[in-house]
Amino acid sequence: MGAARPRASGGAAPVVLALANVRRTYRRGDTDVAALAGVDLEVCAGEWVAIVGPSGCGKSTLLNLASGVDRPDPPPGGGVARVCGVDLARATERDLVELRRTSIGVVFQAFHLVPNLTALENVNLPLALAGRGDPARALALLERVGLGARAHHHPGELSGGEEQRVAVARALVHRPRLVVADEPTGNLDSANGARVLALLDELRREEGAALVVATHDEGLAARADRVVRIADGRVAGVSEARR
Repeated sequence: MGAARPRASGGAAPVVLALANVRRTYRRGDTDVAALAGVDLEVCAGEWVAIVGPSGCGKSTLLNLASGVDRPDPPPGGGVARVCGVDLARATERDLVELRRTSIGVVFQAFHLVPNLTALENVNLPLALAGRGDPARALALLERVGLGARAHHHPGELSGGEEQRVAVARALVHRPRLVVADEPTGNLDSANGARVLALLDELRREEGAALVVATHDEGLAARADRVVRIADGRVAGVSEARR
């Protein structure tokens, strides 16, 4: 892996996600399937990286590692995966829970909203679980994704696109160091998709968060600082933004 990337203002941005020869193998029946087969990747604070590639190429596994939901294969064969300084292979489950609670925001394709909580309560939930609930910040984020008027509605009263925007607001509420998003605009029309992307981009610029987004949308990917193409569990190519 290379050195930390320089900031535009000088100095090196800290590395938030560091994967070195990372492998992740799953057992399917009598067969071992390599979802990741030796991936090297670094993402720095304030950087936006798009992960692209065909279905089944390993994008979801990479996102699961980046979000601390999964671990690489056991050492020494699994390589090294560090997220916000935490070595995933050696971390305890408590370490990983704390990592996700304090440092990572995740936007899943399945939104995982709590059905008996309102949109406002869902967004505030990460802060409430940490003992520092902030309904005002949660409402401000809902307003930024165009859902201030829906704050007191439950998920069952929202459209799929509205649920996705609630999930985005929830992922950002605790000011994470790393935001991991799987097709964050997949269920949104062009106007709301643009609004969500603007919010994600503003967060990384304002607060220095790293943003890792898996997408099939080449237009979305083109907005990132780097595009990492995955094929057959490996990095097949990396392109820098033309800006």
